[in-house]
Amino acid sequence: MLRKISFILLLVVFTSTFVSAQKKLGNETDAQKQERMKWWTDARFGMFIHWGLYSQAARHEWVKHNEHMTNEEYQKYFDQFNPDHFDPTKWAKEAKAAGMRYAVLTTKHHEGFAMFDSKYTDYKVTNTHAKRDLVREYVDAFRAQGMKVGFYYSLLDWHHPDYTMDDVHPLTQVDTSQANYDRLNKGRDMAKYRQYMRNQITELLTNYGKIDVLWLDWSWDKGAKRGKGEDDWGSVELLKLVRKLQPGIIVNNRLGLSEYSDGGDFMTPEQVSTKELEPYKGKTWETCQTFSGSWGYYRDENSWKTHRQLLDLLITSVSNGGNLILNVGPTARGEFDYRATNALDSMAYWMHANDKAIYNCTYAPAEFKAPDHTKLTYNPQTKRLYVHIYDYPADGKLILPAYNGKVKYAQFLNDYSELRYTTAANGTDLELTLPKNKPPYNIPVVELTLQ
Repeated sequence: MLRKISFILLLVVFTSTFVSAQKKLGNETDAQKQERMKWWTDARFGMFIHWGLYSQAARHEWVKHNEHMTNEEYQKYFDQFNPDHFDPTKWAKEAKAAGMRYAVLTTKHHEGFAMFDSKYTDYKVTNTHAKRDLVREYVDAFRAQGMKVGFYYSLLDWHHPDYTMDDVHPLTQVDTSQANYDRLNKGRDMAKYRQYMRNQITELLTNYGKIDVLWLDWSWDKGAKRGKGEDDWGSVELLKLVRKLQPGIIVNNRLGLSEYSDGGDFMTPEQVSTKELEPYKGKTWETCQTFSGSWGYYRDENSWKTHRQLLDLLITSVSNGGNLILNVGPTARGEFDYRATNALDSMAYWMHANDKAIYNCTYAPAEFKAPDHTKLTYNPQTKRLYVHIYDYPADGKLILPAYNGKVKYAQFLNDYSELRYTTAANGTDLELTLPKNKPPYNIPVVELTLQ
């Protein structure tokens, strides 16, 4: 995954050009795209899984970059890798219980290690003590739970001998002189790496059945001095290949094809605040977020989000018409650590009672203003409006501004218990009467059946 500083640069480019692009790579209509992506926009909630050799270092998935490691120094993680507790069925059940309807696994992160049995490299999981194709087991387990499956694949590769140096390669962090770049790039051939990358993506999209999402990561903005983008990846031909191999697949927007209106299916605001999600309303997007500050397993990292913060991310995403994909970084033994499990359990408890306010929902029609200290989601098929109560009113009164004549029935979503309402003195608002005792949810939800 990106570092925040790099993402900010990318976000400016993607936000300003993605929608305004005019050129097209294919001939899919807007209606056809909407139908292809319907399951994804209905699902709204997914699981990201960042897992690789870096889980053994347990100090960030960018540890090779951060500590300027050579391939030889990093080799110990390959030699030791043995996830003896890996049970993808358990992962899938936890994700499903938490209300997630799709998952995306890192098949290869920036470190270059393949979590699948690729015939184009020896730097793969089947050559470790694991001796198993972990991607295949993931696919089978999540499909068995009725979940959609996706692959993350890093365009970057800090291990491959032909991958040319850029400004985030581990070996360029100490000496950033041009002479050092020239020295390190001697004998490297990006064309060979492009073919390697195409070969591996072909394997992933050929050998594992139907793949629902491909999450490619990542490109620099076009002004970056030592970055990579469309030409380096051969992005136009790569995307055409992807769509040929998997015609129904959904692909993110990090190939650097911002000048094409169909150069990516959805935008990817990363690790942003809930306030920063508001400008995306009306666009097609998914915010990728972590439970903590790291994507890969980080033993000593302690900035874990609270249950309320996680709920807010989910609710705010849907209330602005977007998806949330929440990341888990399994341990080197192949388990979700206790903090991730606790977070998933908390989401499972809330989603069991309130998932109707998430699935198939989007932002509310413009005529409905969110009452104070609430956020709204809306199901356009059922014409149900959902009021997410962030601060439970002490006096038991919730004012619905200018809702008079627009509501047929009101109830708590968690138990379908009726909530009475009357017309306010101004004749335009509705006054909803809530019970003294708040329902046992951090953010309870009122379901309004509209006229």
